[in-house]
Amino acid sequence: MLFDQIASNKRRTWLLLIAFFGLLALIGAAVGYLWLRSPLGGIIVAFLIGGVYALVMIFQSTEVVMTMNGAREVSEQEAPELYHVVQDMAMVAQIPMPRVYIVDDPSPNAFATGSKPENAAVAATTGILQIMNREELEGVIGHEVSHIRNYDIRISTIAVALASAITMLSSVAGRMMWFGGGRRSNNRDNDSGLGIILLLLSLLAIILAPIAATLVQLAISRQREFLADASSVELTRNPQGMINALLKLDQSEPMEHHVDDASAALYISDPKKEGGLKKLFYTHPPISERVERLRKM
Repeated sequence: MLFDQIASNKRRTWLLLIAFFGLLALIGAAVGYLWLRSPLGGIIVAFLIGGVYALVMIFQSTEVVMTMNGAREVSEQEAPELYHVVQDMAMVAQIPMPRVYIVDDPSPNAFATGSKPENAAVAATTGILQIMNREELEGVIGHEVSHIRNYDIRISTIAVALASAITMLSSVAGRMMWFGGGRRSNNRDNDSGLGIILLLLSLLAIILAPIAATLVQLAISRQREFLADASSVELTRNPQGMINALLKLDQSEPMEHHVDDASAALYISDPKKEGGLKKLFYTHPPISERVERLRKM
C-alpha cells in the first residue's frame, strides 16, 4: 500500500513539474515579447536559464542548498547523537549513509537534499538537538531519510532550481521595466488593441509567475509530507515518537537564520511560520492534520 502511494506521488509530481516548465515558458514568452521582440526567443532563453539552474542543482545540490541555508558538515565526533541516528535510519531504509550537517539556529527543524541517495545529505538545527529525545529525533530523521529513499529530494531540488529561475527572471524583468520601460515601448504594435492586450498579459505574467511557481512548489512539498511521515513510522515502528516530534515542531518559533523562499519547502516544518494571508503559502500541510493521520495508522 505504501509503495503504491509512492508510485502515485511520483506520477502526480511529474505533472506538477510539467506545470513548472509551463510557467517558465510563460514568463519567457512575456520577457521575449517585451524586450527581445520574440516570444519564442524569450522561451528559449528561459529554458536555457532553467536548464542551467536544474543541472547545477542535480550535480551540486547538496553544496548549493547547504550554503543557502548556512549549514556546516559535521563528523561523528562533533555530533555523535545526530550522526548515529542518521546512520541507524539509513541502515533500516537500506540507503547509503547521507552526509550530516548542522544549522546553528535555536528553532527546531531539519531537511534533506541531494539528487539521489548516493549523494544525499541530512541537516538538523541545533534547536532540534536540544529539545528532542532520541525517539523524537529518530522520527524526524526517519522522515528525512524517507524523502531520500522515496527520491523526493530529487524532485524537490529540481523544484527549488526552477522556482529560483522563475523568480530571477521575474526580478530581472521587473528591474528592466522600471529602469528601461521595455524595448517594445516605442513599437507601433502597442498602439493597437491587440498590442495593448499582449503588453498587459506580459506584465501580468511577470508579476504572477513567481506566485504561481511558489504554489506549484508547495503542492509538490505538501503531497509528500504525509507520505514521509508515514514512511518514518514504517522505519521506526514508533508512531508516538513521530507524533511527539511534530507537536514540538508545532510549538516552535520561526527560524532566526534567513531561509531562502525557494528552499523553505525542504524543511520538515515551515521555517517561517508567517501569519495572515501568508498562511496560504505555508510549505507544509498543518501539523494538526499530519498528527491526526498518524494517530489513525
